Amino acid sequence: MQQNDHILTLACPDSIGIVYHVSGFLFERGCNIIDSQQFGDEDTKLFFLRVHFSLPDGVGPGRVREEFAAIGERFGMSWQIHDAHRKQRVMLMVSKHGHCLNDLLFRVKSGQLQIEIPAIVSNHPDFALLSASYGIPFYHLPVQSGGKEQQERQVLQIVERERIDLVVLARYMQILSAGMCHALAGRAINIHHSFLPSFKGARPYYQAHERGVKLIGATAHYVTPDLDEGPIIEQDIARVDHTMSPETLTQVGRDVESLVLSRAVRWHVEHRILINGHKTIVFR
Repeated sequence: MQQNDHILTLACPDSIGIVYHVSGFLFERGCNIIDSQQFGDEDTKLFFLRVHFSLPDGVGPGRVREEFAAIGERFGMSWQIHDAHRKQRVMLMVSKHGHCLNDLLFRVKSGQLQIEIPAIVSNHPDFALLSASYGIPFYHLPVQSGGKEQQERQVLQIVERERIDLVVLARYMQILSAGMCHALAGRAINIHHSFLPSFKGARPYYQAHERGVKLIGATAHYVTPDLDEGPIIEQDIARVDHTMSPETLTQVGRDVESLVLSRAVRWHVEHRILINGHKTIVFR
């Protein structure tokens, strides 16, 4: 990734000439297109495009954004131009299950995931030492009876103060209020097992074991006020059989959850995801 690399993402009503005008715009300014992906949705009649390009010396991104606005207005685009070199600032939230948290921290430390983590927030103190071992500030914000609104205000204050781009619920076992969901719309990702709605509540893998399931999996999605029904980003599965104990199913499930969440986070921070109503477009 070069310092002058940028990523253009856009969504708009599908029509003739969009790619022609976008590519022509970049060509006229001496930009080099490194990668381009597009999708036209026949159901919604919307067009989606992601272009990874490099700017020539002497051409600033501010100028490109200002001049691209005319094309955006012409085609009714919702668009953004991102600095591909800038690391997204990601806040992790966790409760008492740390497998996803630990996985993301390791991926960042080992260079597999190019993000910054300015804060880890939890309603329990369990992972304060783990956070400290990575040199990341840990905020223990318990949810007191009747105090959920106050706790969420504290969380959003951290989001604003630390200039957080993305909030990741890495097995954060609290239901976010509608107000908080709206405040974080399009920039909060959750992970959960894929047994819903069959096995709700506590110990879902034990419930699944009792029913003799043959597949277990996980779903990563954007957070919305509709519980666990936000636009799906990624899913995966693992086969299981009758020889596996509930504990083994739980471990397999946690491995899948960690993998699915890390993919969703990486695709988001690489600006590969565009929301299409209740669905997502993921340019891999």
